[in-house]
Amino acid sequence: MNRIYEVIQLIPRGRVATYGQIAKIAGLGRRARYVGYALRNTPDNLTLPWYRVINAHGKIAVKGNTAKNQLELLRQEKVLSKNSKVDLKKFLWDY
Repeated sequence: MNRIYEVIQLIPRGRVATYGQIAKIAGLGRRARYVGYALRNTPDNLTLPWYRVINAHGKIAVKGNTAKNQLELLRQEKVLSKNSKVDLKKFLWDY
């Protein structure tokens, strides 16, 4: 999981990455769900820009208060449209 966290740390402000993209960069092939698992189990003492990780459709994949928090953080970085979707052509991280 450390490699996943290292990759997520690299996502620049104003950009997003998909779960699948993170998996690929981390050398995990197509294990996008494992990236989600790693994010859900991030140690409390680790600070990550977790909110910059979204699904392949440009949408937030989490629910509840976490989703509200992610929406707000993405809005602050001006990468979220009015319909709560990210334009991946414009904001996807080009690693």
